[in-house]
Amino acid sequence: MKRICVIDGQGGGIGSAVIKKLKEVFEESIEVIALGTNAIATSQMLKARANRGATGENAIVRTAERVDVIIGPLSIVLAYAMMGEVTPKIAEAIAGSPAKKILIPLFQENVEIAGFSPMPLPRLIEILIQQNLSELTPTVIS
Repeated sequence: MKRICVIDGQGGGIGSAVIKKLKEVFEESIEVIALGTNAIATSQMLKARANRGATGENAIVRTAERVDVIIGPLSIVLAYAMMGEVTPKIAEAIAGSPAKKILIPLFQENVEIAGFSPMPLPRLIEILIQQNLSELTPTVIS
């Protein structure tokens, strides 16, 4: 069973939306671990049906090295992002993890990606699943 870690901060809205869609598509064929930079984000992701969750720098650093896939907004690899919630240790642990990293290009930081066309979150999540997680199941949404 693949272990997918969803990381989010602030209110956990992006992570919750990702987890809901993952559970809708893959049901219980994957294990979803919710990691929040704060307790509110973790709580919201657990409500979205994550299998388990934890909060804070140590939980993220320790778990990032033990999962198959890490999903989150691009800002999870930017030190001091999310109003300072992403510590340098968190950013380093995620970037250095051997896990496949799928980063969603949504952020509030003063960062732009050349050539990127903004899309609504639901469309980005569909693309994430279709293009990056299709190997997990033959019945991926179309």
